[in-house]
Amino acid sequence: MGDVLDQSEIDALLAAVATEAMPAAATATGDAGPAPSERPTTAPRANVSTYDFKRPERVSKDHIRALGSIHDGFARNFGATLSGFLRTIIEVRVVGVEQLTYSEFIHSLPNPTCFVILQAPPLEGQMCLELSPLIVYPIIDRLLGGTNASLYIPQRPLTAIEWRLIKRLIDRALEHLSEVWKNLVDAKFQVVETESNPQLVHIVAPTEVVVYITFEIKMGQCAGTMSICIPFNTIESVLSKLTTQSWFGYRPKGATENQKQRIHRNLFKSMVSLTAYLGRTRVRLADLYALRPGDLIQIDKTTSDHVLLQVGGRTKFAGVPGQIRGHRAIRIVRPAAIDEPL
Repeated sequence: MGDVLDQSEIDALLAAVATEAMPAAATATGDAGPAPSERPTTAPRANVSTYDFKRPERVSKDHIRALGSIHDGFARNFGATLSGFLRTIIEVRVVGVEQLTYSEFIHSLPNPTCFVILQAPPLEGQMCLELSPLIVYPIIDRLLGGTNASLYIPQRPLTAIEWRLIKRLIDRALEHLSEVWKNLVDAKFQVVETESNPQLVHIVAPTEVVVYITFEIKMGQCAGTMSICIPFNTIESVLSKLTTQSWFGYRPKGATENQKQRIHRNLFKSMVSLTAYLGRTRVRLADLYALRPGDLIQIDKTTSDHVLLQVGGRTKFAGVPGQIRGHRAIRIVRPAAIDEPL
C-alpha cells in the first residue's frame, strides 16, 4: 500500500508540474515572468563497491577459478583411490574455494579435529589439511571391519592407532596433490606435524590472507568435509601460472624417446589374427550338406585376382596365393583399401 498515492499527494504533483510549465510558456510568448526558484541539482551517484580492509582480496577471481579447476582433478583421483582403498564407493568433490584470513579459517574448524601441517618444497611456508571427525571415524570404522551403521562420533582427539590408520589415507591424498600441482611447480607434499586442536597451530599471522579449499567426502550414509588452507605467501610465486589462459592452455607433454621404444618393443611381441579371403560364393543348403572331400567349389574370383588379407578384422593388404617350403602362403603385393570388397 506504500506505492499508492493519496489525493493530497496527487494535488501536490499536479501543482509542481504546473509551476514548471509556466516559465516555459512565458519564455515562448516573450513574457518575462518572475524567475522560477532554482532547485539544487543532484549529481548522479557513482558506482560504489564495498571493500573490507579486514579481508583484503589479494587473490584474483581468475586465480580462484584456476585453483578450483586444479583441485577438481585432485578430487576425482582421490575419490577413485579411496574407493579402491576402502572397497566401497567414495565420492569426493570441491564445494568451495574462497580467500579469508587465517584467524577466520581456524575459528571455523571444530575442536578436536584431524589437523595436519604440510610443506611442499620448493614452495615457501607451510599449509594445513583438515579432516572432519564426521568422516574420519566412519573411515576408521570401515578400515577395522565395521558396518558404519549408527556410528557414534566421539568428541575426543584421535588415538595413536587411529592416527596411524588415517596417515595411510593422508599419504594417498598427498600423492595426488603432488601430481596435480606438478603442472605448476614440481612440489612434493609432506606431513610436518599432526594436531588435534587447530587453535594451537600458527603457521602465519592471524590477519594473513589464505586460500581455503573445501571438499565434501561421501561414503554411503556418512558425509564430512576436508579442507586445505594455503597461505598467500606460499602460492605468491606461482600466481603467474594460475591465470586462466595459461592453465587451460596446458597440454600434456609428448612421450619421450625411451617411452616410444618401450611401446614399440611391447607391440612387436603382440599376437594378431590374420585372415586371407580367397573369394565368396553362394550354395544351396542341400549342396553344402552333400559336400565331400575332393569336391570343387566355384568362387567369384579368378587366378589373376588378388587375395585380400584382414588384420584384426580390418582389410589391410592384397596378395597372391602360392606355396613355400611345402606350405600354403600369400605374397603381399600392395596395401588394400579399407572398403575394398572381399
